[in-house]
Amino acid sequence: MSYSSTQINKHIESLEKHLADEHPDNPILAKAVKSFRKMDYIGHSMGLISKDESYATCVTWWPMIAVLGTFSAGKSTFINTHLGQPLQRTGNQAVDDKFTVICYSQHPEAKTLPGVALDADPRFPFFHISKSIEEISEAGQERIDAYLQLKTCPSEKIRGKILIDSPGFDADNQRASTLRLTQHIINLSDLVLVFFDARHPEPKAMQDTLAYLVSASVNRADANKFLYILNQMDATAKEDNPEEVVAAWQRSLAEVGLVAGRFFRIYNAEAAVPIEDPKVKERYEKKREEDMIDIDIRMQQIEVERAYRIVGKLEQTAKAIKNKIVTKLSSMLKQWKNRVLLIDSMVFGTLAALIGTLLSMTESWDILSTFTADLFGGETSALIILLILVGGSAGIHFFVRRFVADNLLKKLEKEMGDDHEMYDQYKLAFNKSTSVFRSILMSNPAGWNDVTQRAINEIIDESNDYIQELNDQFTNPSGNDGKNAQI
Repeated sequence: MSYSSTQINKHIESLEKHLADEHPDNPILAKAVKSFRKMDYIGHSMGLISKDESYATCVTWWPMIAVLGTFSAGKSTFINTHLGQPLQRTGNQAVDDKFTVICYSQHPEAKTLPGVALDADPRFPFFHISKSIEEISEAGQERIDAYLQLKTCPSEKIRGKILIDSPGFDADNQRASTLRLTQHIINLSDLVLVFFDARHPEPKAMQDTLAYLVSASVNRADANKFLYILNQMDATAKEDNPEEVVAAWQRSLAEVGLVAGRFFRIYNAEAAVPIEDPKVKERYEKKREEDMIDIDIRMQQIEVERAYRIVGKLEQTAKAIKNKIVTKLSSMLKQWKNRVLLIDSMVFGTLAALIGTLLSMTESWDILSTFTADLFGGETSALIILLILVGGSAGIHFFVRRFVADNLLKKLEKEMGDDHEMYDQYKLAFNKSTSVFRSILMSNPAGWNDVTQRAINEIIDESNDYIQELNDQFTNPSGNDGKNAQI
């Protein structure tokens, strides 16, 4: 789906209005949108993004909680309990093979909308996700509804947030589309709840699934956003061995790389197995209540974390342009210029020597002069010869420019590996910097000048100011009166 610059502007204006309505007393995020739009000007000038793209759509603006886990791990039941209504179907077998995006609606009845509703709205984390699905789905873009759906819910617990229920992972049925979307969700989420089934007697039998779920979090800078939840712990009450069950799962996860982190132990009280021993029941209920409170607190905190995440993304993107992208493009341009000039000197030097030798050994120059004089007149013959030489030289020069640029891009593509999105940005910017309309002597990338450099510095300063405002709002480092601290 292609969007014009007018359409993307309308979407961003809608986003600003939504943020202003959602948080009328907290304008930081609405101001951050304006900073992202300022960065769009730089991206458009340099060729990093097209006119129908915006950096503001590269981040999800609603706090986002992802619920992942194995089949029958109780994900949907947990979501229904959290929402206070039976929105998601539940069962011991897989009941849904789609990612379900749940958001708040004032409409009293829950509604289910197709995946295209997510693909077309920049406020959601799946804006233009059909482009990715098209790369991995045999049927292409029209299959987006096979992977995604949107459900609205009137529960106040979900107001201002996005909750995503994922299809369960089966080690024997891991479709590439599911894995790709899962990685997309993990990268954008503020909180990731990973569910395991305590009733499963042999966690090692699920080693492939465990390895995938854990590999998504190990060694990540934001690994603290992952909560590991051992659900349906009531099934272990008869043997009264919860510690052994937890230890078995911890050993299995350690084998696939997770050596730190806390396990939350919960179960659904309404569907729990009867626990006859009063002392055991009390111990299980106390532990469940403590962990449910901790999980709920983390789920409520993501609005604060969302604000820091978005401002952090603003600063990260601005610094990446200034310190990484501009540096890399400048280095590539220097290599490009040196190689083009070297090849030009070799080609033209060789041609000049050959032509000079040929003309001096024959009467070719006299024949050429006589022919052009007869054809165009004596006064213009020299000019015509000059134009032919200049035109031919220009053609050779621009061919060499493009040849060298393409070879540098091939080398860059190998260096970037699987980071296709970043490579595409470099490619667009480098092609703009090496276009026929730019002098080979220009050392700065296209669009990078004093104006854009000042603009990027202003964005970095603004992001630091936003962090300060968030700190003033949510913390009280000075300890003066504590009136502004909210967490």
